[in-house]
Amino acid sequence: MSIWWSLHLRREAASVPLARRLLLGTMETAGVDPDISYDLSLALSEACANAVEHGGLTASGEASTEFRVTAYLDGEKCRIEVADSGPGFPAGPVRTVRRPAPEAEDGRGLRLIEELADHVHFGNRSGRGGAVVSFDKIVKWRTDAPLVAM
Repeated sequence: MSIWWSLHLRREAASVPLARRLLLGTMETAGVDPDISYDLSLALSEACANAVEHGGLTASGEASTEFRVTAYLDGEKCRIEVADSGPGFPAGPVRTVRRPAPEAEDGRGLRLIEELADHVHFGNRSGRGGAVVSFDKIVKWRTDAPLVAM
């Protein structure tokens, strides 16, 4: 089975639960194990929240008003990508996620995505600027999954 969808969302807080609900509905309909769906939806929520919060100004200094979410469910893997038009990640050969201090109120989102997904990539969009967070996870199916090809 292969499912693909892409959303262009406004860079506002209300877009985060919208993307999450669409992902959860798709996963439920396809027959993905609820625990896997939950992990992916939580990682997606964190990536979208980062795009809303940090995807503000483009490289040219203009305000960015949207971000994009793309999801692929293909065979045994789900891949999700969230891209914004903001300043992107700091330049450097290796992107590492800093560990926030225990008392910190911010800074846990990217680390949480790393913990929930099997593979994660943090990068910048080439040419137009902006950050891209992509992650994937091996899918487990419910025993009563309606769309799994045998």
